[in-house]
Amino acid sequence: KLPENQNRNRYRDVSPYDHSRVKLENSENDYINASLVMVEEAQRTYILSQGPLKNTCGHFWLMVWEQNSKAVIMLNRIIEKGSEKCAQYWPTAEEQQLSYTDTGFVVTLVKEEDKSNYIIRVLELRNTETGGTTEIYHFHYTTWPDFGVPESPASFLNFLVKVRESGSLGPEHGPSVVHCSAGIGRSGTFSLVDTCLILMDKRKDSSSVDILRVLLDMREYRMGLIQTPDQLRFSYRAVLEGAKSIMGECSAQVNTTYPNHTPSYLRKRHREERIACTAQKLHLMKQRLTNTERQRERWLYWRPVLLNMGAGAAVALGLVVVWLFSQ
Repeated sequence: KLPENQNRNRYRDVSPYDHSRVKLENSENDYINASLVMVEEAQRTYILSQGPLKNTCGHFWLMVWEQNSKAVIMLNRIIEKGSEKCAQYWPTAEEQQLSYTDTGFVVTLVKEEDKSNYIIRVLELRNTETGGTTEIYHFHYTTWPDFGVPESPASFLNFLVKVRESGSLGPEHGPSVVHCSAGIGRSGTFSLVDTCLILMDKRKDSSSVDILRVLLDMREYRMGLIQTPDQLRFSYRAVLEGAKSIMGECSAQVNTTYPNHTPSYLRKRHREERIACTAQKLHLMKQRLTNTERQRERWLYWRPVLLNMGAGAAVALGLVVVWLFSQ
């Protein structure tokens, strides 16, 4: 939140925790809006990042290089509902190559495969200072609306399978970079579902995995992961659907140890808060009407007296009346 970092944040209210933020090494300013999220038992480490800004694309690729990341998982479109959610930080088929002189990287499009709900790209990242190169997978899910959820768990799980098949999420590589616009809603959903399915597979017991507990643990690394009740509900559906293929149709169950955090509870709480807010407004309106009526009655009582008094006495008494009205 330092002043010099404000132009590196896409949103004022979304910033990484100091203890888990990714630090750029070969840069005068080590700040980037990205967090390391670790789940030790699942042997998963993710970098959850905001969508790069025009002035942070170079920093983004520097982070990918320094962290030895094998994949970038993008869950948003560049423009959504008329607003830019992310800068164009990779080359298109038309331009083929992008250069970032501020951090010394050139990104080249090697291959692009367009599927119905996602695009898989292979990018070459070259360090102009050392001459070294590395290939990066770019998995781009294109049908996930902001603050919303994918069409179905099946389409999302197909995408997750493709990411896993690349081997880029494994512990032998650096952490994969997962981003949407803010790096908390859709990014949190992706990471939560992947982690829970890994844990179920390792334990061979789907009911032993408490999805909400896993989410709360992940929130220790980055604030606000999963932004809406719909995203949480979708996470449950996707985990349950994925568990069926892991554990079998009959044995797949989801643990809901913390019912007070379930989507139905959140909806109920939101409804109760709205009712309470409305009741409070009505109470204030009644109070104002009562005060107005009381002042009117006082005025009607004192008006004849004031009209029959001399000017000086009327002013003095008027001040007293004003004081009474204010009580």
